[in-house]
Amino acid sequence: MISIKTPEEIKIMAEGGKILAAVLKEVEKMVKPGITTLELDRAAEALILSHGAKPAFKGYEGFPYSLCTSVNENVVHGFPSNYILKEGDIVGLDLGVLYKGYNTDMASTVAVGKISFEAKRLLDTTKKSLRLGIKKAKIGNTVGDIGNTIQRFVEGQKYGVVRDLCGHGIGKSVHEDPRIPNFGARRTGEELVSGMVICIEPMLAIGDYNLKKAKDGYGFTTKDGSLAAHFEHTIAITEKGPLVLTEK
Repeated sequence: MISIKTPEEIKIMAEGGKILAAVLKEVEKMVKPGITTLELDRAAEALILSHGAKPAFKGYEGFPYSLCTSVNENVVHGFPSNYILKEGDIVGLDLGVLYKGYNTDMASTVAVGKISFEAKRLLDTTKKSLRLGIKKAKIGNTVGDIGNTIQRFVEGQKYGVVRDLCGHGIGKSVHEDPRIPNFGARRTGEELVSGMVICIEPMLAIGDYNLKKAKDGYGFTTKDGSLAAHFEHTIAITEKGPLVLTEK
């Protein structure tokens, strides 16, 4: 069942989204060769708590950390660890905040020092695909319109669009209906109406889009070992168009 939020609920989620965006921006600044992903997680949690919010992911379905850190071929849900980031890596940072009973969710993929041309192009393309998807998050459009727009752009750039994972609704729970795939046909799926709050999160791979479980048993990695990137925003569907609640 899709939850429709009141303007008051969306206002609370916007406050939480502002906190989330500020925290993720600070964590991104910390990304550099020599730091561990576990250090990034601890910093993210401390920052969230300092804003009077709570980490949305910690304890969710058994996840023991506040921040998901997915390096190189790891797509999403990676465990923070003692892995030391090195020059040329890319790291996906996926973070959620629980504020006044409502969740917001956001992700970005960050370069560690100087990265290859191929890696930078992947990051730029993933970020642009998210922007294109957000533009379709309008009343009267469908979930399929968002996915189709992302898929056509991404495949036009010769990248793979992950099929096994998708975006989602969000509110009192981290994951709510509807599912928001990053592929599909126009005019299919649920119609977007005012008051829906959704997370759009394209996940791209330089190679094949098929995934396998990561070694930690929780995250996902590309089956062919190719680089992957992930960007995400929480968006409210409003009469005035898409409202990004997690804008930096």
